Amino acid sequence: MAEVINKATRESFGMALCELAKTNDDIVVLDADLAAATKTSIFQKAYPERFIDCGIAEGNMIGVSAGLAAAGKVPFAASFAMFATGRAYEQIRNSVAYPCLNVKIAGSHAGISTGEDGATHQCCEDIALMRTLPGMTVLNPADHYEMIEAVKAAYAHKGPVYIRLGRLAVDSFNDPATYKFELGKGITLCQGNDITIIATGLVVRESLLACEELKAKGINARLINIHTIKPIDRDIIIKAAKETGRIVTVEEHNVIGGLGDAVCDVVSAECPVKVTKIGVNDKFGYSGPAKELLEIFGLCKDNIAKVVADIVNNEK
Repeated sequence: MAEVINKATRESFGMALCELAKTNDDIVVLDADLAAATKTSIFQKAYPERFIDCGIAEGNMIGVSAGLAAAGKVPFAASFAMFATGRAYEQIRNSVAYPCLNVKIAGSHAGISTGEDGATHQCCEDIALMRTLPGMTVLNPADHYEMIEAVKAAYAHKGPVYIRLGRLAVDSFNDPATYKFELGKGITLCQGNDITIIATGLVVRESLLACEELKAKGINARLINIHTIKPIDRDIIIKAAKETGRIVTVEEHNVIGGLGDAVCDVVSAECPVKVTKIGVNDKFGYSGPAKELLEIFGLCKDNIAKVVADIVNNEK
């Protein structure tokens, strides 16, 4: 049984960069004056000569990253998701995605769980922004072990990658002895044929707990972890749609443009079934303790279990 590690994926990100840098001299890390928060400070301490603090100038950070990539380096550029994807969107589009440069962008403090920082920092639009960019790979790892492997995969992949990082610590559920990360491939965490839950990021753990509650009520829900939102695993989604007939998506993101819409794109074209989205319902967040906000926005095991149970019971 793997050790359960309670850690924010932003910290796992910093640790993974340090480990990769031991054997890969081309890795360079950039930050926008938030190294302590994004945990790139871990890399900065170990490799100060390969770390660049660009100050509060995210657009410039992306431009510098593009230049480094063009020169053969593999830059990882980090900031809060709101600023990394929002403030620097034009530079990402024109300087990174358009020429398909090998830049890895990390957006920390994404979603409602940014907590007390409030609506201006709670970015629930980053996945939507990044998945619209041609050639951009979008990753949203769910726990410590998955983030470690996702960073390795991002480095190995040639082309632009966006990695979503969480602020809130979450218990790990993957076993590093058996876990395998593959870009574009979802993972079935729970078997079941009554209904399918498709989740991403921090709320995968809550969905796992919801599946336990549902099983106690006689509902066998299939749970799929989608760590790669683009390119999405069409095969695993179509299979689930055909075998269970109904899907619930769970994401710490606006229900517009995120995982739910990506899943709807797949099933509407291949196997039309009812899809219910649990997420941030087209509204801004507000300041408050992260765990309380997740409950208020319905991104907790109890609400996930309730929504799923209502669908199953009402459609019998």
